[in-house]
Amino acid sequence: MNDVRLHNVHYNPQAGAFEARVDIDRGQTTFRYPCQVPGPMTMDMDQVCLSLTRQALRMSDTGANLRSRF
Repeated sequence: MNDVRLHNVHYNPQAGAFEARVDIDRGQTTFRYPCQVPGPMTMDMDQVCLSLTRQALRMSDTGANLRSRF
């Protein structure tokens, strides 16, 4: 099972999107992904977090190059 954590979720008004670093723990390894979800500043925070999590899981499942491993 994956353990997913969001860090420093914030709104970037220039990009018109929420941004965060999302960590996914798989076994003894943590993968970190920079994620961005476009939307208005008034977007529901539960939806923002769900979208950020889904984006990181997709990146993790596809072996995307934009990740760091610790």
